[in-house]
Amino acid sequence: MTDPSTDDWLRPLGSTGLTVSAVCAGGALLASMPEVFGYEVSRDEAVAVIDRVFDGPLRWIDTSNGYGAGESELRIGQAIAARGGLPDGFLVATKVDALGDDYSGDRVRASVAESKERLGLEQLPLVYLHDPEFHDFASMRDAVDTLMKLRAEGEIGHVGLAGGSVHELSRYLDLGGFEVLLVHNRWSLLDHSAEALIEQALAGGLAVINAAIYGGGILANPQGGLRKYGYRHAPAEVLDAVARMDQACREFGIDLSTAALQHSVNDPKITGTVVGFSKPARVDQLVAALETEIPAELTARLAELMPDRTHWLEGTR
Repeated sequence: MTDPSTDDWLRPLGSTGLTVSAVCAGGALLASMPEVFGYEVSRDEAVAVIDRVFDGPLRWIDTSNGYGAGESELRIGQAIAARGGLPDGFLVATKVDALGDDYSGDRVRASVAESKERLGLEQLPLVYLHDPEFHDFASMRDAVDTLMKLRAEGEIGHVGLAGGSVHELSRYLDLGGFEVLLVHNRWSLLDHSAEALIEQALAGGLAVINAAIYGGGILANPQGGLRKYGYRHAPAEVLDAVARMDQACREFGIDLSTAALQHSVNDPKITGTVVGFSKPARVDQLVAALETEIPAELTARLAELMPDRTHWLEGTR
């Protein structure tokens, strides 16, 4: 079990030379995107969350140029400025994003410059190429090369790759040069679509970061009436699996969200797990969830209840 009291809480981020905590604070919720998450988060609420993160055991936060058209970065920058700078040893990871259909090399440079200005940081330690699967692979080489050049020029520290489609992300890993892989919704209690991709990344010496471990909320609030997984309508088999997993967890007096969290955090293949917060109290709840002992019998039952791979987001590839 990994929690803030264990020696494994802080670990190296692959070969980057950076040190991170086993859990990373996610910045998407902080941008207030009700069209995605179903509710709004005010700027004051977001800054309060970031402030609590700075005071807690998490040592890094993940954001993106495109989250809320830059609102996530602006709010993180506001919290940093109010502190007079980042806490010692704290890391901000962000992502370059296209502007509409523009994912050119010039756009990548502009994205990095925008992020620096919003965050109030002169140097970005880790920058991901974000969601390249939504663009034509052949046309993306300039964006990839420019991100690598920015690293060589010292404008950014390290280069990561972040997205969802395991097939497309695999093609980008084959290009080489990436140091960190972030994949979302494809390594959870309900879906192991990313298994081969994770093995590919590890074989190449990359650190693996796992995001959206609750599948968009269905594993965090199994009785909330949510019917989507990974931003898509969940098949009946997935909804049934969630209900069965929830019942199994309740029999042991454990929340399904706790089991979903530990499924990622305790996995030796995963360096960091991204968890989003919309309220400061959620940070304390996270620590309590990490410190909860999950019996081996429950872990085994949850594995048996995973839906057949035909119902995973990309299980048939």
